[in-house]
Amino acid sequence: MIAMGKPKIRFKGYEDDWEQRKLGEVAQEFKSGNSLKADEIDITGDYPVYGGNGLRGYTSTYNHDGEYALIGRQGALCGNMNYSVGKAYFTEHAVVVKADENNDTRFLYYMLDTMNLGQYSDQSAQPGLAVNKLVKLENQFPMKEEQQRIGWYFSNIDHLITLHQHKLFCAKNVMKYITTDINTPKKEAIMAELESVIEQKLIEQLIYGDSQWTYREDLKTEADLWKNFRYILEQNNKERLNGEPLSDAEFEQVKNQLQFSSFYKAGEWLVGENGKVMVHVQRDTERLHLVVMNHEHIAGGSSVYEVINQYNALKMDEDSSVNARDRRFDVTLMINGLPMIHIELKNKQHSYMDGFWQIKKYIGEGKFTGIFSAVQMFVISNGVDTKYFSAASDSELNPKFISGWLDKENNAVSDYLVFAKSVLRIPEAHEMIARYTVLDEEAKRLILLRPYQIHAIEAIRDASKTGKSGFVWHTTGSGKTLTSYKATRNLLMDIPAIDKAIFLIDRKDLDTQTTMAFQAYANNDLIDVDETDNVFDLKKKLKSDDRQVIVTTIQKLQRLITRKLQEGTPEYHKIKNLKIAFVVDECHRAVTPGIKREIERFFGNSLWYGFTGTPRFAENPYPQMGDLPRTTQELYGDCLHKYTIQNAIHDNAVLGFQVEHNGPKNKKDETDSNLYVTESHMLKVLEVILNKSYYKLGFQNGKGKTYEGLLTTSSIQLAQKYYDLLKMVKEGKTTLKIDEKIKQVLPDFPKFAITYSVTENEEGSHVNQQKMQESLDDYNKMFGTKYEISQIQGYNGNLNKRLARKDAKYKSRNEQLDLVIVVDRLLTGFDAPCLSTIFIDRPPMGPHDLIQAFSRTNRIYDKNKVYGQIVTFQAPKLFKESVDNAVRLYSAGSTQTALLADWKEVESAFRKSLKALRISAETPEEVPGMSIKEKKIFVKLFQDFDKFFAQLKSFTQYEDNMLAGYGITEDEYTDYAGQYLNAKEEIKEDTDGQIDDPGVPVVDEDYELMAYSHTKIDYEYIINLIQNIVSPDEELQDVTQEQKQKQMDEVKQYVEELRKDNPKVAEIMTTLIGEIEQDVNKYKGQSILNIVENMKQECIEKVVTDFCITWYTSKDDVMYAAMHYRNGEIPNESAIKETANFTSYKEVQERAIPKFKYYTMMIAELRKTLDEEIKPLMNH
Repeated sequence: MIAMGKPKIRFKGYEDDWEQRKLGEVAQEFKSGNSLKADEIDITGDYPVYGGNGLRGYTSTYNHDGEYALIGRQGALCGNMNYSVGKAYFTEHAVVVKADENNDTRFLYYMLDTMNLGQYSDQSAQPGLAVNKLVKLENQFPMKEEQQRIGWYFSNIDHLITLHQHKLFCAKNVMKYITTDINTPKKEAIMAELESVIEQKLIEQLIYGDSQWTYREDLKTEADLWKNFRYILEQNNKERLNGEPLSDAEFEQVKNQLQFSSFYKAGEWLVGENGKVMVHVQRDTERLHLVVMNHEHIAGGSSVYEVINQYNALKMDEDSSVNARDRRFDVTLMINGLPMIHIELKNKQHSYMDGFWQIKKYIGEGKFTGIFSAVQMFVISNGVDTKYFSAASDSELNPKFISGWLDKENNAVSDYLVFAKSVLRIPEAHEMIARYTVLDEEAKRLILLRPYQIHAIEAIRDASKTGKSGFVWHTTGSGKTLTSYKATRNLLMDIPAIDKAIFLIDRKDLDTQTTMAFQAYANNDLIDVDETDNVFDLKKKLKSDDRQVIVTTIQKLQRLITRKLQEGTPEYHKIKNLKIAFVVDECHRAVTPGIKREIERFFGNSLWYGFTGTPRFAENPYPQMGDLPRTTQELYGDCLHKYTIQNAIHDNAVLGFQVEHNGPKNKKDETDSNLYVTESHMLKVLEVILNKSYYKLGFQNGKGKTYEGLLTTSSIQLAQKYYDLLKMVKEGKTTLKIDEKIKQVLPDFPKFAITYSVTENEEGSHVNQQKMQESLDDYNKMFGTKYEISQIQGYNGNLNKRLARKDAKYKSRNEQLDLVIVVDRLLTGFDAPCLSTIFIDRPPMGPHDLIQAFSRTNRIYDKNKVYGQIVTFQAPKLFKESVDNAVRLYSAGSTQTALLADWKEVESAFRKSLKALRISAETPEEVPGMSIKEKKIFVKLFQDFDKFFAQLKSFTQYEDNMLAGYGITEDEYTDYAGQYLNAKEEIKEDTDGQIDDPGVPVVDEDYELMAYSHTKIDYEYIINLIQNIVSPDEELQDVTQEQKQKQMDEVKQYVEELRKDNPKVAEIMTTLIGEIEQDVNKYKGQSILNIVENMKQECIEKVVTDFCITWYTSKDDVMYAAMHYRNGEIPNESAIKETANFTSYKEVQERAIPKFKYYTMMIAELRKTLDEEIKPLMNH
């Protein structure tokens, strides 16, 4: 029987009784929404997203369209009400209610709001409302017409309240803004702007005033872009097309040529032919050569500059992966219709790094294909921090190579509008693509010059126009070779009066990376770069009328002008009268003052530009020789641009140095050489290298990702003695044994070699020729090479490449070295980012030689390499004094920035950070019960502790057994680390998009644990090995079947090692490898990382689906549990129980368990499934 009733207050004309009904009886829809990942929700977007606590943000898709009442079903505000009209996305945390045809949804919303639905939630740690409980609740309902009248009445009242609140808000904010403007410096007056506002301001900046960017609001789809590109192409090539537009078939030919397999390939094409970027079309019997872009037309001529925003990057039809979806790009800059620079914007409450990860994801999803495959540069900004980086595949994108912009005085330019004014306006933006992008053929990657490199090149160009010489002081490790290459090449491009540009190097640098790098950069360039084979070849190139860059040695040039040219002959006068620009790398030592004067006197029409990281000053001058110059400034002229160690470390362009002085202490004469030539001393050195450098050499990273070291001695004889001693150690013939801890990670450690200068195989050298050949034989046996004494230059070149690991093949452990013994070679002009440590067993060097040697170690590499490591073994007091003086000289008078704290300071900081951590959480088990605010404090304190712990571990003084004295164990650290990762994820979910609490420390969201050991086989390492198989470099595509099988066997070996710890992920990789073996081209050019992640997600979907089919539970609820399961806690356990359908379960089971056991067993089975099936797929 239906209960009836009448309210006390009613609108006129309504007298019918209200009927008592269950909520489920008056609704056509009463159910939970769908799950949506946090990274798919943003502060702006097409459609609002409603969750348990109301509006969460916006997204690019919707799952409901119409009027709905929304009940928050989980969380602190469980039972709160919201109302949505139109297209929107409702998550699993909201119960979606829509009235049936006989009732009104708006009325239902207001009625539900009066019912205090929160009282019906369960009382667990995570309160929740069950739909099957809500639908049974009862209330009284009038006829639909009266419902509508009541609903609209309350709606109008709400509207009036909102208007008054808005007026009050505006009035308050006007006063706030006035007060801020009067009392607050501009720097502090930062207000959160919506991304849409930031986007609009950026576009306005780009198209403002004399800028040549044109805003194209009408271009939103790929079809729009192709149509626009086609129009510009036809307009710029009317004559070549003979006035006849391209047919559809002809344009398809064009489109096919613009489907680049990599950003690097697009970069190769964009170099053009004589500065013209072309496509080629076959029209009947005629081949048409159409100009897409002309780099001589920067800021004029045929160049068209357009800005688009909110481009729709659609999901590919063939992309059936669970994560695939449509994407919407922020701002893109196009030159002649082709996207060249892509910009992702965040608001000021988000890190600019969110933009980086977003781009990385989009690349992995294949969104930068088709017309977007030509993009060369990415920009990311949150308004107050703006960075840029070159385009690369998702597996190659490295946050370490993100760069900010600097002005000429090295002041940071971080505001997005100032950045746009400095970098993105015309002509600067076009120049970034055409003039300041370099293709590294060896590494197969794009390089965008950093701002200080660009400023130096422009300073040289300006000086050359006025006939001035000078030098560039850029600290070692900041990319001087690349800068000098571009400077040399641009001198010829920009200054027509210059006949030749000569890049001068010392003979002993012939086999270093400098010449190899020049060739690697030049192979895809407009300017010919020729290395001279001999003096006659040099003479021939100088006599040639071709304008080219010539790479030659000082010795050849000196021999030519002093012995090989006959005065008075035509060739003598022709060469002597050439207008030459000399560019000298390592100018502090490459050309002595005497030789430079000799060359200058011959080439009276020359300009000189030196590059050095260590100039000669009055404190470390050249030796006194008559009236010859003694400093770099006296020798070359003014410093045209300066970028010191301090600048570079501040900008994260290089790392600082951690220096340990391990020489014998308290010796009467610590410079006595007899102390350092004994076998006992050498074994002590090797003990440090082999057993005390676990963290210095990156063993915590795991196999294939360890670092390299150099051991430098004062003579080749000592170097060979070390080599022989190392062989004996490895063969177990000395008292020194390699620790098991080391062997567990790298059973073949150490893999070592010795390197020689080019002259050391010549007659009269002090090298024992037999020992040299033995070391070459060892190298050949280790790596399958065939070098002999006569091929030292080739051997050294191969060793350089192996150390640099730029080629994909050298990323495999089988092809890697751990240690190289050197005298002077590789201590200057050598770039190997994975080289972390230099062990110095020789007397202190001069300031410039010290900094040069140190700087082999401080290149940016991966997240765990945070400083260059230096260990000295002789004269500790004198060495410390020498190091401090050298660093002070080359970093503007201070050692603080460049030199990290010593052992005492780090140990003290470690103890304090441990104490602070214990106050926050005395044990790891305390963390789960903390509030969000307490967890934020814990996360920040653990980050500080982890940083000091990692630094402490990197000292050779550190021993694992010291931890007991500090009051913590390695296992306890690991437990803390696990709780830290969980807490960090919870904080991210809880605070996403919210304004920071000023009373709580700011958590570094991008921080990655540094003291955590990853000695198990690395997931990403295997991914990279597979990627190299399916998408090899061009020169590696012709490898033999035997070599391919070797690569595949290595991958399988690592997968089997991974299987010991994570059989689930190993099985996915085994499946993938099997598919590749069946068809190696199946995944060619695709992101293996994205493929494996999608396969993992599909496995999770299947496990969840199977569980729900078995136990008749809600898939949305179980999926939520899977995504948020931590510390053995199912966050929505009560909700899963409420939505589980025991009746349906019982109907299909032959032997159904009783209801009182069903819920307990179902949750137990779910926990087991999460632990055994889901968790391994979430953690790799």
